Amino acid sequence: MNHSVLTLAVGALALFSAQSYATDAVVPIQTIAVAPGLSMLIGSGGNVAVSTGKDGPIIVDDQYAPQAPAILAAAKAQQDAPIRFVINTHHHGDHTGGNEAFGNTGALIVAHDNVRTRLSMAQFSKMLNRSTPAQPALAWPVVTFTEGVTLHWNDETIRIVHAPNAHTDGDGIVWFTKANAVHCGDTFFNGFYPFIDVESGGSIAGMIAAADGVLAAVNADTHIIPGHGPLAHAPELLAFRNMLATVQTRVATAITAGTTLEAFNGQNPLADLDAEWGDGFLKADQIVTLVWQDISAKR
Repeated sequence: MNHSVLTLAVGALALFSAQSYATDAVVPIQTIAVAPGLSMLIGSGGNVAVSTGKDGPIIVDDQYAPQAPAILAAAKAQQDAPIRFVINTHHHGDHTGGNEAFGNTGALIVAHDNVRTRLSMAQFSKMLNRSTPAQPALAWPVVTFTEGVTLHWNDETIRIVHAPNAHTDGDGIVWFTKANAVHCGDTFFNGFYPFIDVESGGSIAGMIAAADGVLAAVNADTHIIPGHGPLAHAPELLAFRNMLATVQTRVATAITAGTTLEAFNGQNPLADLDAEWGDGFLKADQIVTLVWQDISAKR
């Protein structure tokens, strides 16, 4: 990786890491009704889903560690009972930071095999030249899957399906069949450029494939919970998917033509997309850099 690629990639990851791993702030929780027995919680970090019913509450993701009491209170307002399961959509700290707290209360944590691996081992980022220590054992998933797993709970069929090499190498997309809803985790950032964790196995092709898989299975009434951003439906996910495909095509074309990353970013190649997608975690040059790294590594 040349110096300009490294500089921009470090900037991108440093921005995301600040959002994902290093905050002590507690943000008030906003509860959005999705369907009977299903709500979405918006706070600090990734969006949380809460499923309630006769068997007890389940949550999908749990934001940062300091948010755990606020999430617990918001879930309790939906159903005054202990949280029985926590499903992690992937391993990043803005989605798993509360694992230890909920594990300590007896909740069973469910996630892809690679989530347990990454949470249970120290991680090292070459780009950031930084180590992240292993998480305490209470934060590790105790039920893991390779391709998928189904929970029959609260008169609901909850299917968790692996999306290979999308945002990370451990993404799980969570379907609530009866509620006609799906939690996409960070395979979907609604309204802005996504972070693709290339160092953790993520890829632009996998992100597009994940969106295509969800789009093929939803209908006009399906509620789509993104990892970040407001509650969505198929048109918003389709727009996100098409944006990703545009970025992929432009970057791949530039690489094939022998253009350098620095020169390509200097052309403002996503200028026409910035008004809709550029006001989020990553700016245009940063998403271009990550996609450039991903595509270049595979050639």
